Amino acid sequence: ARSRPQEVTPGLVYQRSAGPPGLRAYGASSSACPLAYKRLRPARSRMSTPRACAQEAAGASSNVVDPSSLASVATQGRFPLRVAHAEYALAPDFATGIIQGYAALTVVDGGDEGGAADDAAGAGFQSLHLDTRGLRVRGAHVLSGGASGDATAAAEFTLGEADAALGALLTVRVPRGARGVGVRFETSAGCTAVQFLAPEQTAGGEHPYLFSQCQAIHARSLLPCQDAPSVKSTYAAVVLAPEPLTAVMSAVSVEEPRDYRVMVARARQRVPSGADTRGFAFEQKVPIPSYLIAVAVGNLVAREIGPRSKVWSEPEMVEAGEYEFQETEDYLAAGEAIAGPYVWGRYDLLLLPPSFPYGGMENPSLTFVTPTLLAGDRSLSNVIAHEVAHSWTGNLVGCRSWEHFWLNEGFTVFLERKILARAKGDQGLFDFKAIGGDADLENCV
Repeated sequence: ARSRPQEVTPGLVYQRSAGPPGLRAYGASSSACPLAYKRLRPARSRMSTPRACAQEAAGASSNVVDPSSLASVATQGRFPLRVAHAEYALAPDFATGIIQGYAALTVVDGGDEGGAADDAAGAGFQSLHLDTRGLRVRGAHVLSGGASGDATAAAEFTLGEADAALGALLTVRVPRGARGVGVRFETSAGCTAVQFLAPEQTAGGEHPYLFSQCQAIHARSLLPCQDAPSVKSTYAAVVLAPEPLTAVMSAVSVEEPRDYRVMVARARQRVPSGADTRGFAFEQKVPIPSYLIAVAVGNLVAREIGPRSKVWSEPEMVEAGEYEFQETEDYLAAGEAIAGPYVWGRYDLLLLPPSFPYGGMENPSLTFVTPTLLAGDRSLSNVIAHEVAHSWTGNLVGCRSWEHFWLNEGFTVFLERKILARAKGDQGLFDFKAIGGDADLENCV
């Protein structure tokens, strides 16, 4: 970082150069420049695989192309039709490990009319490009007026060649000016966004459980979406959960008013006849990228831990969670004093079964946390401060593509330390954490 990176020529393919052994993993050269590259070859005008096309487009386009999103690559980062709001109906089947779903999407002009991506749709039509991975698309149609509208006509769609990592591009052909698109789909057994747990894998041992983890590019295996951090949308959802289970999402729970009748009807079409289910409705009014969509279904109960916070958990762990996370409101208040109002409404916590693979995940309105935080003395509460900090850095303002993921986590660590220092009333705590972080960085590099 002490020297300037060399100039990179558009239209050429580069790889990170290899420096001393201890620096190769970080792409650093022997001159300690972490962004040094060596030129490999001229980029070919046509490449055969989705991943190769993504790499070529990211290197050659003058627009901001996210190479991890085939929808971004297909439109050269322009998204002529961009998803502004989504309404999901989700019906998980614990017997098969499949989620049947319906996505109703409100689309708007992405600020770039026409272009090569639209030409293929034909005169009078536009193409909506969506990321998928392992989804079975059962049908698509045009919705009148937006996501809440009625289906007016079937829509042609194509599912492109599949790549193991990036998935397959779903292209829906709609009349120019259409503002609503519906897609009927179901997940596959290989869905990487969702883990189904058998009863014996849970704390209670009596009921099944499922939870999602969409970061970084797994949302596309749960539902069709423009799976790039640069695309943000509001969403509403209805989840049909089998009795006696409860569903929660990265959104605020709402009662089931008449506005949700269409969504409930769509979800119930996905449930086998005779299934005993309950509907849970949610609304996220703050635009978020797709990786922050989250859902969990299990034998859940909640305890209040603050004026805007609950801890959700299986009954066997909820009392321990209620004690461990009592400082949550202190962290929220400190964050507001530093970074401005908390705009997400609720800040709830979901204490997951031990198989959850992360310390915490900053899903808006509902942070997912591991039960390994239950130390009994609140000594690991800095993890909660970190996830609270994400409410501003990452969730509210975040990276434009996963190439710049460090922006999310780097600024969040900085804000986390400031929150801890303010909440504990000890500025020295910020300095202590910063010194430790600097030592960690030196050891890693």
